[in-house]
Amino acid sequence: MEPMRISTGSAEYLALSDLAMELARKSEGFKRSMPSGTGRALSDLVRSMNCYYSNLIEGHDTHPIDIERALNNDYSDDAKKRDLQKEARAHIEVQRWIDEGGLAGRAVAAEGLRDVHRRFCEELPDDLLWVENPRTGERIRVVPGELRENEVEVGRHVAISPAAVPRFLEHFERSYSGLGETEALISLAAAHHRLLWIHPFIDGNGRVARLMSHAMLLDALDTGGVWSVARGLARSSQDYKAKLQDCDSPRRGDFDGRGNLSEAALVGFTRYFLTTCIDQIEFMEGLVSPDKIRERIIGWCKSQVDAGKLPKQSPMLLEAVLFRGEIKRGELMDLLQVARRTTTRVVSELLETGILASDSVKSPLRIAFPAKLAPEIMPGLFPEARMPRK
Repeated sequence: MEPMRISTGSAEYLALSDLAMELARKSEGFKRSMPSGTGRALSDLVRSMNCYYSNLIEGHDTHPIDIERALNNDYSDDAKKRDLQKEARAHIEVQRWIDEGGLAGRAVAAEGLRDVHRRFCEELPDDLLWVENPRTGERIRVVPGELRENEVEVGRHVAISPAAVPRFLEHFERSYSGLGETEALISLAAAHHRLLWIHPFIDGNGRVARLMSHAMLLDALDTGGVWSVARGLARSSQDYKAKLQDCDSPRRGDFDGRGNLSEAALVGFTRYFLTTCIDQIEFMEGLVSPDKIRERIIGWCKSQVDAGKLPKQSPMLLEAVLFRGEIKRGELMDLLQVARRTTTRVVSELLETGILASDSVKSPLRIAFPAKLAPEIMPGLFPEARMPRK
């Protein structure tokens, strides 16, 4: 599977280095520009977004609102839909674990990758833990965290033998560990493809590769989990899959690197991957710029007040939370200048909408971005669709 990384002698290496440095600048700039107190709310929403788009790449269309319901243990009565909700919840819980540092420093380690696969698959319903051999019709059970013991073909790619997988994973780990920031970013796409090329698990490799890439970005850029490449990959899924397949190509002559696989194809996928990351940062930055996010949240709130669905003091409370980042409950009566009973009602109704959140009944209030309000406050984050039914 060499080359594992694009050689510094490549004619494209300098241009890719420039893209990697632009990605680092954009990521840092986005973090600095975020309104106070929105980071936690945004990372929660990004997990649902990442899950939704990763599922879409796998051919599983689970609506973001159904994903949010699953997080609240509210499952569909339809068995197939319920299974997909549980799959989505499993993905989000694994990403939450990654965002909280569970995979820090070991995103490319064989043991870390097996941990990701195990944590995800352990939460899946049994119906989603079976794959069928397309040639023989044999049903094979997926064992969480276990490397495959079967021969596999993915499209035109015949994966390495099961016995070779541990050895190739060791080489994979050596190749992508301990890299500097720029080299780590340039190597993101290569690691993503090479893991899929090894195909270490009987199923779930695509999801593990995307979660690994998310973890690698966390390690390299300390992104805070407030943006994700998965949306960009899903929105250009045909290009994504075609470039992945192109990276399976053998070396194309004497001027195409020195490995068995094509370095030119790897350069093309790397350029696509880094550009997609930059596009997603720019998209998220536009969504949550302080003026725009305030305008959309307060505009939505005032429309709810006008419709008689929220108390008239609601915009004032949201303005305060947006300005301060969070607000203690003991300050609310003075802020709103109303009686305790009215204050309680305002808070209760805003919590019910999901636009505010709190860790407990006594904890400070903070802003939240529920999926059901995404069309109003985060337009374009998810495809527009009517509210799904249970």
